[in-house]
Amino acid sequence: MPPYIRTALCPVSAEPRPGPYLRRRRPGDGLALSLTVPCVPRSAAIVRNAMTSALHAHSLDRYGLPATVVATELVSTATKLTPEEDLYLSLRHRDNALRLVVWDQHPHHASPVAVSLCEERRRRSLWLLAAVVEDWGGDWGVGDARPPHSGTKSWVLLPG
Repeated sequence: MPPYIRTALCPVSAEPRPGPYLRRRRPGDGLALSLTVPCVPRSAAIVRNAMTSALHAHSLDRYGLPATVVATELVSTATKLTPEEDLYLSLRHRDNALRLVVWDQHPHHASPVAVSLCEERRRRSLWLLAAVVEDWGGDWGVGDARPPHSGTKSWVLLPG
């Protein structure tokens, strides 16, 4: 019969951790929410409810209305342009700013004419998003996702 191997637990250090672990966190620091949802119209409500709960849990209720409008607009636009695919949403709060990123699987067009028409169609459908972000003093944009991802990445930055 082989001998039993005894394992020892690592001792707990009595010294405080150095660096960023001791800094005082501001409300909302560390919020990170990621969702993958089907690219169907009902996903806008799912995203809206998840975001509202996450913002409330992190004491970021002040972002509630603009963030939910922005997410709804991004998701509903993606459902028109890329139906029946998956959609990925990322919500983060750092340095007193809320960043929302949506990746859809809309393929890149080979024709420059098709690319410009598609970009124009997406920008026209995001007019409400543009108004909310401008009113909040934020920034937004749309572009091709960087490799290894494919599709289109839309992002919004709402400062605190």
